Amino acid sequence: MKKVINCLKEDNPVINKKLRKVSLDEGNKIAAELFQILSKRKDGIGLAANQVGIDASVAVVNVREPIILINPEIVKQWDEVPYYEGCLSYKGKGINTKRYKNIVITTEQEEGELYFSGAENPSAGKGSWEKESSNRQDQELRLLETICIQHEIDHLNGMTIHDRQMITTIVNKQKFGRNEIVMITDGKETKDLKWKKAKPLIDSGEWELYVGGPIT
Repeated sequence: MKKVINCLKEDNPVINKKLRKVSLDEGNKIAAELFQILSKRKDGIGLAANQVGIDASVAVVNVREPIILINPEIVKQWDEVPYYEGCLSYKGKGINTKRYKNIVITTEQEEGELYFSGAENPSAGKGSWEKESSNRQDQELRLLETICIQHEIDHLNGMTIHDRQMITTIVNKQKFGRNEIVMITDGKETKDLKWKKAKPLIDSGEWELYVGGPIT
């Protein structure tokens, strides 16, 4: 079984390469192997073929349900959201990124378009969320799933979280009440603090706001 290549320690010649399109049959075989690798590792929610050294436009996501992405393309995206992401290829190096709450994609195995949404009240469309479900946990999972899909499609286009990095100071300009609880991170641990105590740490440059984060 192949393993995820740690790009901080090893060379991965296809991590920054736009991957070749594959047939449905080949894509499903690669997807099955990717799911096996994820299952064995137990520390990720998504994986792209080039993360294990395979030049093929195939990725898998497993947040709310298993999703296979063969030759996927994002055809529409809207409603920007800052997000703190990790990556199995750069383990331990989380980054604040700019993503989107809503995306529409196409894949090799599905006719038409697929709609994924992490918005509070997603509009009608085809996706893995249920329209009647409006609880907070479901919304967070839908957002996580939507961002994970964007993350994996980036991999297939030769991009990593570093290409999506958002300047921390932009995130940190959000207005909070002095006693409002915020979560901050230094990339290794997180803390829940009142804003008046968190702000000096953020201003030091060693900590930043934590706004969620899949490891994919």
